[in-house]
Amino acid sequence: MRVVIAMMKHETNTFSPVSTPIERFARGFPLPPRGQDAYTAFKGTGTAMAAYIDLAEREGWEIVTPIAAQAAPSAPVQDAAYAEMTDAICVAVADGCDAVMLDLHGAMVTESREDGEGGLLTRLREIAPDVPIAVALDMHTNLYAEIVDNATTLAGYTTYPHIDNYGTGTRAGEALIRMIKGEAKPVLAWGNRPMLPHVMRQGTGDFPNKQLQERVAAMEESGEAMVATLFTGFPHADIRNAGLSACVVTDGDPAKAQVLCDELLDSAWKDREAWVYQIEPLEESIARAKAVTEGPVVLLDHYDNASSGGTEDTTTVLAAIIAAGLEDVAVFAICDPEAVQQLIEAGVGAEVTLPLGGKMDMPSIGLKGEPVTVTGKVKLISDGLYRNLGPASPGLLMDMGPTVVFDTGTLEIVVISTQQEPNDKNCFLSLGIDPARKKFLMLKSRIHYRAGYSDIAKEVIECAGTGVCTSDYDQLTFEKVRRPIYPLDLINEPG
Repeated sequence: MRVVIAMMKHETNTFSPVSTPIERFARGFPLPPRGQDAYTAFKGTGTAMAAYIDLAEREGWEIVTPIAAQAAPSAPVQDAAYAEMTDAICVAVADGCDAVMLDLHGAMVTESREDGEGGLLTRLREIAPDVPIAVALDMHTNLYAEIVDNATTLAGYTTYPHIDNYGTGTRAGEALIRMIKGEAKPVLAWGNRPMLPHVMRQGTGDFPNKQLQERVAAMEESGEAMVATLFTGFPHADIRNAGLSACVVTDGDPAKAQVLCDELLDSAWKDREAWVYQIEPLEESIARAKAVTEGPVVLLDHYDNASSGGTEDTTTVLAAIIAAGLEDVAVFAICDPEAVQQLIEAGVGAEVTLPLGGKMDMPSIGLKGEPVTVTGKVKLISDGLYRNLGPASPGLLMDMGPTVVFDTGTLEIVVISTQQEPNDKNCFLSLGIDPARKKFLMLKSRIHYRAGYSDIAKEVIECAGTGVCTSDYDQLTFEKVRRPIYPLDLINEPG
């Protein structure tokens, strides 16, 4: 048996000004790793690709890894980058194989396509009509028919923050193996509902997603379904199918698959008001922070999250923290490669005054970048490479680009060159900062921070700043998403 195992992952924020060339898909490499480099980079990590590798090795299959490409969320993927990644996978399949296992995202938009994953799977079906294909997807998938129609088995993450990436690859891969061995006949049913759940209400520790994901687990554990997935969707994509969907795989029973799929969708729709995020004004959030006596306190700058396509350089929350006189603050992070180079040139120990952040304009929401002038000392210079400790993707290599710790005396600001989500304590620890000892942690995150900091955070204060990951849908212009859709439209029936 010869199996092609590949990764192509990107969550596209169509409102983001951060460009997405092929180089963005390379983490710790000049370009996305291929062949043995791809295998080595992801073997033993907490990813779906690693799960596929382990399953294939368990079965004694020959493994081909044409490419492993993963980029932080940003603007639509450049067509040239998409062609390079999909061509690599298609060529490997065309060379001959008995199975395909894909670690995808499910919310990739390109310059020319709303559904990047569906385009890849359609091409693969044209090349190899009968080869079984397993697909692992992110919970924030915006699901299209082309994905489901061309997959043999399909599984999505059931946790947010995402700590079951490896488990998701295992669920998709095991179902495929059962099919190949003649032990099961997977059939898929899918659907969606006209709703755009706010990302800040999608955490699986909270109602309503907690209860929905518990039902998903029960379907699989009871044997009702081979695989079941409730996708919350990614709302910061102005595309037709953005929003909540579900897919259920059963053993040869399409009617049952559809019944179970509709159950998940109807449950989500019934509680649609609970998916709407209530925004607190920033001044009230900062006032609450000033009153806290014991830390660490997470100050969540959730309008500018790197894992949702934010620039990670807006300074509204940072400026409010400085103005309020908060002390003993660690900031992750301000993405400002220009400032990084200036601080590196100054050298460790140098005192520097410079405009920090605010280098990128955000025309989709009508905002100009606004730097904040900061004076401090260069405390540390790093290459920006570290590996996650877990539970989110343990062992996975992270790449912040050249990085500086800039110490103002009251704040230690991590200044980075490439957007990076702070979902793991090692983004601080690798730079000599112990987050457990800080009074405040300003994190540009939304839900993923919970994986790394829930065990130490005494309190979490959500700070509405500025950015293309805004939780205020009124700041976003939706032109392509299907209408009516809740809560953009206050509808009482799903259509």
